[in-house]
Amino acid sequence: MKPLLVTMGDAAGIGPETIVKAFVGGAAEGCIVVGDAAVLRRAGAPMTALIESPRDLAQVPPGCLPLIAAPALPAGLAELPWGRIDARCGAAAARCIEHAVRCLRAGEAAALVTAPIHKEALAAAGVPYPGHTEMLQALAAAAGAAPPPVRMMLANPELRVVLATIHVSLRAAIEALDFDLVLESIRIAHRAAAAWGQTAPRIAVAGLNPHAGEGGLFGSEEQRFIGPAVQAARAEGIAASGPWAPDTVFMRARRGEFDLVVAMTHDHGLIPVKYLGVEEGVNVTLGLPFVRTSPDHGTAFDIAGSGRADPSSLVAAIRMARALSAAAD
Repeated sequence: MKPLLVTMGDAAGIGPETIVKAFVGGAAEGCIVVGDAAVLRRAGAPMTALIESPRDLAQVPPGCLPLIAAPALPAGLAELPWGRIDARCGAAAARCIEHAVRCLRAGEAAALVTAPIHKEALAAAGVPYPGHTEMLQALAAAAGAAPPPVRMMLANPELRVVLATIHVSLRAAIEALDFDLVLESIRIAHRAAAAWGQTAPRIAVAGLNPHAGEGGLFGSEEQRFIGPAVQAARAEGIAASGPWAPDTVFMRARRGEFDLVVAMTHDHGLIPVKYLGVEEGVNVTLGLPFVRTSPDHGTAFDIAGSGRADPSSLVAAIRMARALSAAAD
């Protein structure tokens, strides 16, 4: 199997520490880090082995952390203070992502696992994307082609939730929702699950309003376009149902009634997943031409550099990336 690429994330956050702990603990066998050697050494890496390409992984001596240095990284990253927003960290994170995608597009790696980035650092560096999802969507587009439609999915062993809208304000998310967006979200969720081997995934579509609008008493979105999108998906042979009340649909999915839930807004969907614990939570980007996963947490600037970062979510992301890429082969 081809190696997995793990991007370093924000150099001032906990990403490098969790990466080192995953390697030292044996959970990152077959992975290569795209990042900065000095940053990884500061985070506790015992030894690093610099390679030019994922094809060179077999040349790495035992006990060494395999590393590809992304081109044009800012100097002095390992000297920056822990836990602070810095444009240089944002620029470095973006360059690691860009280089990793180039390797993936060249067919040199099986999947991508991204350590957390800081959105303010990314913005300070002038990167024109609010987060990983939007940046990867743009980088995945073929030359001259429109970016592929993508969706964020948060998953753990008990629950898988696909989001119709992501990194926008709640007001903007509600304004963006329409029939096409909801139907496309259902289709993307269905195709992704089919790639994992679920030929007829049971997809529950959550409503937007309390009690899924209560027949129009608490909002009309369910009647105007969420329900019609569900019916259109069913007409295409997709096992979709809803719109269901968003305050109970996640509980029902956790109990096994549904395989996936499509939620209308970011926090509607992510609160129940994260409540179950970030240790096993994994962020998966659906719709890309390659598998991409990440931990279900951020840069945790408050504990960066303290040695207390928990690598469990990164390990879960690596495990899921392996499984999804193997299922897609």
